[in-house]
Amino acid sequence: MARSISGKSRSKPRSAKSSGAKGASGAKGPSDTRLPSRDEVLRFITDNPDRTAKRDIAKAFGLKGGDRIWLKDILRDLQDEGLLKKTRKRLLRPGALPHVVVLDIFSRDASGALLARPAEKDDQDEGEGPLPLVEIRTQKGGKAAGIGDRVLARVFPTESKDGPAYTGRVMKVFEKRRQNVLGVVRKSKDGGFRIEPVERTQRELVIDADYLNDAQDGDLVEVEPVSGGRYGPSRGKVTSVIGSLSSEKAVSMIAIHAHEIPHVFPDQVIAEAEAAEPITLSGREDWRDRLLITIDPADAKDHDDAVMAEPDPDEKNRGGFIATVAIADVAHYVRQGSALDREALKRGNSVYFPDRVVPMLPERISNDLCSLREGEARPAMAVRMRFTATGRKIGHSFHRVIMRSAAKLSYQQAQSAINGNPDDKTGPLLETILQPLWDAYGALRRGREERQPLELDLPERKILLKEDGTVDRVVVPPRLDAHKLIEEFMVQANVAAAETLEAKRQALVYRVHDAPSLAKQEALREFLQSFEISLARGAQLKPAQFNAILSRVRDTEHEQLVNEVVLRSQSQAVYAPENLGHFGLNLRRYAHFTSPIRRYADLIVHRALISALGLGDDGLKPEEEARLEETAALISATERRAMAAERDTVDRLVAEHLSSRVGEEFDARISGVAKAGLFVQLPDYGADGFVPVSTLGDEYYIYDEARHAMVGERSGRGFQLGDSVSVRLVEIAPMAGAMRFEMLSKPDKLPGSMKSFHKAKGRRGSSQGKSRRASQSRRR
Repeated sequence: MARSISGKSRSKPRSAKSSGAKGASGAKGPSDTRLPSRDEVLRFITDNPDRTAKRDIAKAFGLKGGDRIWLKDILRDLQDEGLLKKTRKRLLRPGALPHVVVLDIFSRDASGALLARPAEKDDQDEGEGPLPLVEIRTQKGGKAAGIGDRVLARVFPTESKDGPAYTGRVMKVFEKRRQNVLGVVRKSKDGGFRIEPVERTQRELVIDADYLNDAQDGDLVEVEPVSGGRYGPSRGKVTSVIGSLSSEKAVSMIAIHAHEIPHVFPDQVIAEAEAAEPITLSGREDWRDRLLITIDPADAKDHDDAVMAEPDPDEKNRGGFIATVAIADVAHYVRQGSALDREALKRGNSVYFPDRVVPMLPERISNDLCSLREGEARPAMAVRMRFTATGRKIGHSFHRVIMRSAAKLSYQQAQSAINGNPDDKTGPLLETILQPLWDAYGALRRGREERQPLELDLPERKILLKEDGTVDRVVVPPRLDAHKLIEEFMVQANVAAAETLEAKRQALVYRVHDAPSLAKQEALREFLQSFEISLARGAQLKPAQFNAILSRVRDTEHEQLVNEVVLRSQSQAVYAPENLGHFGLNLRRYAHFTSPIRRYADLIVHRALISALGLGDDGLKPEEEARLEETAALISATERRAMAAERDTVDRLVAEHLSSRVGEEFDARISGVAKAGLFVQLPDYGADGFVPVSTLGDEYYIYDEARHAMVGERSGRGFQLGDSVSVRLVEIAPMAGAMRFEMLSKPDKLPGSMKSFHKAKGRRGSSQGKSRRASQSRRR
């Protein structure tokens, strides 16, 4: 329940210097002596989307001292009442767009103005209606954009009630989006050719022999639609041949092209990388005799972090230790404004597929000059951190060094040595290097337990391929202490980077993870009531409260379900120049510093440290600082693009693997519930399929959003997120990565009250009969 501002003395207006209504419109100077009204605060936030942090609002209304506390309480009340939502450090009206957003231009209005929509829906705006329209206004000398373009834009709300809700000014135009169709050449029985599109929503195209462009049956191609007659199938011509569908990397190539991931380095970028020369000691500390080692996956080709630990010799810190993390000095080779830098920003990050990696940087940089190879001198940015015996950090310092890795180990090698089974390589390192690392990790683990980050138990699956690129099997790799050690060392290094830059008042890009939105908190609270688990309302949630919930269901039949729902309640982590903290890690400040070979965000942080600490002339330049908001939005978008491409590739690989098994039964788990039906995941394969609601049974099923369930109208029995079920594969489209299943399991009695079910049932209103008839018709 939202707090009433009229029922608490904190909201009682007091005398203050304020600009009142004039302040809300941007006028300078006080106009009266009263505090602004709620409507004036809301109007200011609506009219000034670029100035909605609490300090901006306080400044606009001339609020100081105790009046800022009053403002904080008012803003919290408005959030509780659903009139505002918080994103990063800014406040927005529900359904409002952030000030900088990625847009897709899709049409023109009657006057010829370009129209756009957000490329992605805000993860905190689920269920809040259609995406708002944005009218793109072009300025003299501004970025030129057209229909089909994806752009980064600043947006401003309009007063119009009939037209677009926003106007936008283009900041950057991404590479032109292709209108071409991606598909596979198929030879028809009559000798002709057609294109089977990768996307199921696209129609097949007929290709005349003259337009094949040397493509063969089974080739993956790009096709440009061409005008045809009024009647008959659509036609097209092949513009490029990507490769044979039988090649081992064809499936990932589909994702690369479908998501428009840059994967071929321009000649200028390659030339720049090849011309780079190994670093010298000049201006750097010599750390080549330090016992730093790399611990990575066995198949890793680039090594961007090395670690070591030693007891702290300071008597005042008995039992404490010094942990050192050295990170590849990418900033030395990738200078701001260079061809390498421009390409790295365009890519944003490396993309990892089961059969290949699309790197952010050319191999000359990523796998050679910057990779911390065993026994080879390499430049690095290093941080030495002092911890107490309980894992509390009491100091740190950054250094620009030359180092030489003493050993390259895999996670399994290092863990096996600690477990008492060293090999010829790890045996000599056990006492001097590995044991001190594990001793340090023991203290860091105690600090982590005290901090209580969010501890979700969701196993990660890995697809293992055969030599021909097809699926061999899907495994869940064991989670070793060696993994956790490196993870915790990296977390602490990232925290140290953010702390140093904040202390130096240096601009940077944070890795931020907001707390769950109020809407998601309420949905989770209602769901947990089904299991008689309470979630505090109104209080500032902490990860520890989620951990307590997860602990209650551990080793029960509902463990997987509750873990999934808690995960879905979380916000999405993004990059931002404003600090919001990291909710999941329970950290006040956090920045990515440890992987500059594969993430552009880390490269920015390296440059910021170089500038802030006076470590060279290749730091963050003023012009780059001025673009941090734009850059943060770009690299957040490329991260989401990579995740989508990786997920699609897994789906296509598994669909191809199962294409000969239509009609077979599988064990599955319900991984998603929507109005249209159930998403099911095959645990043995890690891929998803769909069960349409119209095929579930003879009764009408209602979507119960609060319980993440599909419930039978008559019986009250149904299917819920997390349920283990049996399904039959009835249809498969390997190129689209799509599988349709038939439910074989019978619906079960669902836990909890029927309150939310009756709410969902009531919302159907007068459309009930029509919906039931349509559903029954589809079943027939």
